[in-house]
Amino acid sequence: MASQPPGEHGQDRPNPDEPGGPDGETPQRPRNAGPLFVGLLLLAGLALFLFSGSGTGTEVEYGYFLDQLESGDNGNVAYVLFERDVLTGEWREEPSEKPEGVTGEMGLKFRTVLPDVVNHPDLLPTLREKGVRIRAKSVTLGFGMQLLAWMLGPLILLGFLFYMMRRNSDPLGGGMMGGFVRSPARRFFASEQRTTFDDVAGMSQAKRELQEVVEFLKSPEKFLKLGAHIPKGVLLMGPPGTGKTLLARATAGEAGVPFYSINGSEFIQMFVGVGASRVRDLFKTAKDNAPCLVFVDEIDAVGRVRGAGVGGGHDEREQTLNQILSEMDGFSPAETVIVLAATNRPDVLDPALLRPGRFDRHVTVDRPTREGRLAILKIHCRRVPLADDVDLSEIAAGSIGFSGADIRNLVNEAALNASRHDQSVVTMEDFDSARDRVMMGPPREEVLQEHEKRMTAYHEVGHALLAWMLPHADPVHKVTIVPRGRALGVTQFVPEEETYHVGQRRLEERIMVLMGGRAAEKLVFDEFSAGAEDDIKRATDIARRMVAHWGMSEVVGPVAFPQGEQHPFLGKEIHEARQFSEETAHVIDREVQRIVTECHARATALLAEHRELLDRTSEELLAKESLDKDELEAIVGTAKAKIERNGRPLPGQPGD
Repeated sequence: MASQPPGEHGQDRPNPDEPGGPDGETPQRPRNAGPLFVGLLLLAGLALFLFSGSGTGTEVEYGYFLDQLESGDNGNVAYVLFERDVLTGEWREEPSEKPEGVTGEMGLKFRTVLPDVVNHPDLLPTLREKGVRIRAKSVTLGFGMQLLAWMLGPLILLGFLFYMMRRNSDPLGGGMMGGFVRSPARRFFASEQRTTFDDVAGMSQAKRELQEVVEFLKSPEKFLKLGAHIPKGVLLMGPPGTGKTLLARATAGEAGVPFYSINGSEFIQMFVGVGASRVRDLFKTAKDNAPCLVFVDEIDAVGRVRGAGVGGGHDEREQTLNQILSEMDGFSPAETVIVLAATNRPDVLDPALLRPGRFDRHVTVDRPTREGRLAILKIHCRRVPLADDVDLSEIAAGSIGFSGADIRNLVNEAALNASRHDQSVVTMEDFDSARDRVMMGPPREEVLQEHEKRMTAYHEVGHALLAWMLPHADPVHKVTIVPRGRALGVTQFVPEEETYHVGQRRLEERIMVLMGGRAAEKLVFDEFSAGAEDDIKRATDIARRMVAHWGMSEVVGPVAFPQGEQHPFLGKEIHEARQFSEETAHVIDREVQRIVTECHARATALLAEHRELLDRTSEELLAKESLDKDELEAIVGTAKAKIERNGRPLPGQPGD
């Protein structure tokens, strides 16, 4: 199978028999094509013989035959044989006058084609009277052509089956299934690896973990002489878009070895056994080209826990997983083949896949820190002309929680926004617009009624004021009543720093901020709207985790009551009984309701205390439709300082 020419990414099919490979592969000896060529010649000769026409003798025109039939007293025709529309026979003696187109001796045998004059009986005598030359042409198949038509189809079918059965003797799966059971992994040769650790911004801890893999691939004898064994498999775990695939390619680029890349879903097919055959083909190719790296992306597609779901233990996915486990056990210590796998769902993987001896090392690839985001921004802005007012450090600080893919999308959206306005450079305003588009969605062209618009403004200002005044709440970056995404209005929060540990007070203030919009609506309009549906859902989820997971309730105590943690598609939650009683579930529900209700009351009390500020900010938002951080600070001032951090509790708290 000829490989595709390497393009920008240098992708090739893994074929150890490919001639002229860049890594010095040995070309496969071609099969002997002699018998096949001889068979084709025999078939062509048979077809030529059968198509050569029916009967023997010199072919003459029908009019010439009639002339010879009527010549003399008895004519010059000894006998005739009718074969449908073909007439064969023998002259009494060789005609002295030869027909047109015949040279040399005619012989006594002849043949001619009878014209179809059944529907016109008077035509033939009239033509004879006028001296018209009469010829005819056969419109039916001769015997040879009929025989060929009956035999050609079965002969082709038998030849095809024989050819496929010969190919089926190939142990690598190149038989009747052809390339269907071969591994679809894409091969990147060592000379085509352009990605190194220098191209991977951030992820310093993950790169340190993989540096040892690189050293083993470069000089395995350094480890083998001390009896050390490099991990057979390295599992890269992390959220989507954090650069797991990029890190795997950089590892192969640093080591300078061939790199085989495949997605876990490419193993799975509707035919049982195909996935296992592809696994065998992939690992055999990798061993033949060692040292090399095999990268399996989204391994959870094939490596989920066995024995769960409808398929039981006999479906194609589980047979493929069994083959992967068997192949990874088959590596000898001297075989420098390392398997890298990536997943964002390590909790659903089969334990046999994660045990030592298979995926020995687990590397967490998390979202980048502020320094990592700044480095990623610099990489993606290499080819983007930036204006003088662009501060990448400020953009990195305002993109907490962004993955590498999110940052790349942010830079691309900023460049697209600049191109829409026919600008020559990308400005800071373009980055702000791009961040709003990424975090809040594109603006919608909808005209709200005056009452809806006013209620939306108070709702969003309720969120913004509480976040501005509460000491542990995330700062407000922008508040808008321009419909974006699926929301009529949006309040955008941007944390000032990464938070890895959260306390009870911060969680309660987060619930208060979520309840702020609903509290403002009730305070001003004396009614609730349906716009708080998502706020209520998120607040309830936080409160339930506080009670049932984190032990932040005096009534329930420090006991964990997990609910809905299992995955229904794994077949667990369906048959596993709940680990607590109905009475405990009732207590948990009451505590969740109490926390949310108290936070709502405290939010209402705080907004009522600052009603004049709520009205003024809402009116300003109605006039401008969007307020950023600086505009909010100009209106609200130092309202956050009005809340006593030490001593007096917040409004609505016990003792107020």
